[in-house]
Amino acid sequence: KFVGISVAGATSRDEARQLTGLAGRLQRALQNGTEALVFFAPAALIVAVSGQSTGFTAACAWAVLGARILYLPAYGLGLVPGRSLVWAVGFLATLALYLAALT
Repeated sequence: KFVGISVAGATSRDEARQLTGLAGRLQRALQNGTEALVFFAPAALIVAVSGQSTGFTAACAWAVLGARILYLPAYGLGLVPGRSLVWAVGFLATLALYLAALT
């Protein structure tokens, strides 16, 4: 110890630590949400900037948001096939935004 601080706590955290159990599942669900955002954000931006916002595109965006909110606990709790169904809703809603932008 050095002035009340553990030396072990002052070391670098370069080595990767793998979370297990619920914490690991929640981390993976969060990573999946980040990856989903990479596909959703351009679709929403294209629709908004091109002036193609409609009730349908708004419903798709809300569906993506709802699916992402539900996906975290569904994945964390290991709900199979529920988490896959929730993921599919978000994916299909994102795909629908891209298709709406093409029309």
